[in-house]
Amino acid sequence: MYRSHNCGELNASNINTEVTLAGWVQKSRDKGFMNWVDLRDRYGITQLIFDESRTDKTVFELAKTLGREFVIQVKGTVIEREAKNKTFRLVKSKF
Repeated sequence: MYRSHNCGELNASNINTEVTLAGWVQKSRDKGFMNWVDLRDRYGITQLIFDESRTDKTVFELAKTLGREFVIQVKGTVIEREAKNKTFRLVKSKF
């Protein structure tokens, strides 16, 4: 499946569900043990998280190579963001 949801429609009712998203990398931040990727589509932005302790090593290293405007498709579980922000959703991701 191309995608199960778009970036603008995820909300608290999606927590703990597996989703497939597709879009462009808006921004990528590498903190060494954790990578954040802001994924955007025409409907909004969703924040993806690649955590070294919870993500497959191959996927974790691949996430480090993502650059601005890369087109990606990800599948992962929606988790609740600790620091709330109305415009972002947080997805624990895997390719």
